[in-house]
Amino acid sequence: MSQKRLAVISIIVENRGETDKINALLSQYGEYIVGRMGVPYKEKAVSVICIICDAPLEVINTLTGKIGMLSGVTAKTLFSKN
Repeated sequence: MSQKRLAVISIIVENRGETDKINALLSQYGEYIVGRMGVPYKEKAVSVICIICDAPLEVINTLTGKIGMLSGVTAKTLFSKN
């Protein structure tokens, strides 16, 4: 595996029906997750989740891709420079 990178995965959940799938994925990749913050935004009927990861680039990209493929869920990643 490649060198680990620090990253933040930002997730916007517009379809709360996908919550169990998101949680299952986060549990599956739990060894790489440093922290997690979730905020329900009731006025907009969405939830925003931020995940801090310390993992190889391939792992972070795979996790982001799997989450982003869920219906009504958007995921983007921001990487540290090192």
